[in-house]
Amino acid sequence: MSNIQKYSEKTFEDIKHINEYGVECWLARELASVLEYARWENFYKVLEKAKEACENSNIDLEDHFRDVTKMIELAKGAQREIEDIELSRYACYLIVQNADPRKKIIALGQTYFAVQTRRQELQDEFNKLDEDAKRLAIRDEIRDHNKSLAEAAQMAGVKTQQEYAVFQNKGYQGLYGGLGVKEIHQRKSLKKSQKILDHMGSTELAANLFRATQTDEKIRRDKVKGKERANRTHFVVGKTVRNTIKKLGGTMPEDLPTPDESIKQLEMKEPKKLEGKNVTR
Repeated sequence: MSNIQKYSEKTFEDIKHINEYGVECWLARELASVLEYARWENFYKVLEKAKEACENSNIDLEDHFRDVTKMIELAKGAQREIEDIELSRYACYLIVQNADPRKKIIALGQTYFAVQTRRQELQDEFNKLDEDAKRLAIRDEIRDHNKSLAEAAQMAGVKTQQEYAVFQNKGYQGLYGGLGVKEIHQRKSLKKSQKILDHMGSTELAANLFRATQTDEKIRRDKVKGKERANRTHFVVGKTVRNTIKKLGGTMPEDLPTPDESIKQLEMKEPKKLEGKNVTR
């Protein structure tokens, strides 16, 4: 992650709020300050341009620009009510797109809100998928990330296939409360040749994807050296993910149900689905 991304994320994350509906939002006056607009009147002109862009896209303004009031502190403990506007992530994106591009902070805001808006779009698209489609999507993600994880492990000193198997086992043991590959196979009633990841539901796959990506990043970020330290890192990350699931009241990975169909079976069905769609066109 670049210095610009780090700075922009911290800057705009610091002023993010969660409203009474549990939805993230930003307040216009706070955003104006961060974007270095000393006068509200000047920022309000940008705000109006953003609203116009929203309307031109046939998007409901009230979903993204919500008038609110808040109390501000005055001298000697007095308070005064002022008008403000609660902004969605998309509203903030439109604002920074219409703000003064000569300011460095505007460029940072454009980067931040563009990335965050696209991330939410992808999340919304993913949430529309059925369970089988989610499993296929996450399994593909894990395949890609496991290649990067293998590379990071090799850079740390995990050289042979046997050493990498031990490394992977440590990650599973951390996430599965001490259960390694062999024990998970037994728990899922799988044959030795069957891959564990092909027999997981989307929730279990997501936990393993998080384990893999975070281990990869930590090994690279901390410049981990030596296979023992790499193994320890994988175990600790897996255990941390497990503890997070526990804190959130989620089901432990080993207690999640094993799907009736494997990923391979689902992949074999996909071409038939597409073929059927082509026939009906």
